[in-house]
Amino acid sequence: MDGVPATVTWGLLAAWVAHDAEELATMARWTREHRPELERRYPRVPWQRLEMSQRQVNVAIGLMGGVMAGASAMGARTRGRSPVFQAVLAGFGLHGVGHLVQSALARGYTPGVVTAPVVVIPFTVWAWRRLKASGVPTAGGGSALAGLAALPLVLGGVHALAHALTRPRTGRR
Repeated sequence: MDGVPATVTWGLLAAWVAHDAEELATMARWTREHRPELERRYPRVPWQRLEMSQRQVNVAIGLMGGVMAGASAMGARTRGRSPVFQAVLAGFGLHGVGHLVQSALARGYTPGVVTAPVVVIPFTVWAWRRLKASGVPTAGGGSALAGLAALPLVLGGVHALAHALTRPRTGRR
């Protein structure tokens, strides 16, 4: 076969939308309500930097949506061969595993943990299997390593930009 169906490439965007709808609905409130408990449990983490307003969550998710849409489009254009698409797919799956670890550390619900094991991880595994079954060359562990390396940079960059775009403006005009 020459590539993969759109359900793999554009499916990445659809799976991300399903997952981030949960985060959109819960992240700001959850971080605000659980910060005191997390500060007691993990005092070395700078929790004040991690708390986000709903507006900041909205902007961060919108920015990440651009990243996911771009990666899905690159995947569709190259029929799954794009190294960027493959790295984002790997990062998405690793992100799902991160949600499970995060919930274990928090000893309960954290935003995104419901859809991580039922949407994020199963979609990622299915998509990799479809890539391989379609004869699409993959970088093997290289995509996973690229996704792992890029994940904190992309997430950090998106959240930093969202913070900059939503912070109150002060000073003269």
